[in-house]
Amino acid sequence: MDKSGNKHGFRLDDEMRRETEGLTRSGGPVRTRPWDDPEPIDTDTGRDPTATLDDRRGAPPGLTPQEVQERSAFASLLAGVRYPATPGTLTAHARKAGAPDVALTRLSQLPDQAYLALPQILRDLGIGHEARRV
Repeated sequence: MDKSGNKHGFRLDDEMRRETEGLTRSGGPVRTRPWDDPEPIDTDTGRDPTATLDDRRGAPPGLTPQEVQERSAFASLLAGVRYPATPGTLTAHARKAGAPDVALTRLSQLPDQAYLALPQILRDLGIGHEARRV
C-alpha cells in the first residue's frame, strides 16, 4: 500500500493522475471541444479594461456609483429597524449594528420626525434616488 499520505487511496490517486496527465504535460487546457477551453488571460495584458466604458457603469440613471454604495450601506445598517422610527431610534439601531461614526453622525442630524420607510431616510440624508424608468 502506498504510504505517501494521499487521502484518496492508491486507485483513485492513480485514476486522477491519468486524467490530468495531458494537462500537466501540455502546460495548458486539453479539451476535445475548443469552446470548452477557458479564455486566455494573457491577451489582456497592457490593456485598460475600463478605458472604453462609461464612468457610471453599474449605476442606474439618476445615481452615481458612490450613491449606490451609500444607499446599500445605510440599508444594511438599518435592516430590521421598526418603523415608524425617529432619528434617535435609527442612530441607536445603527450603533448596535456596528455603524461607523460618520454614519451615526449623519443619522443623528436627520430632521426630528417619524420616518416610515428607508427611502424617506435616504432622501433626507441627501442621497439621490433612481430616476424613473420608462
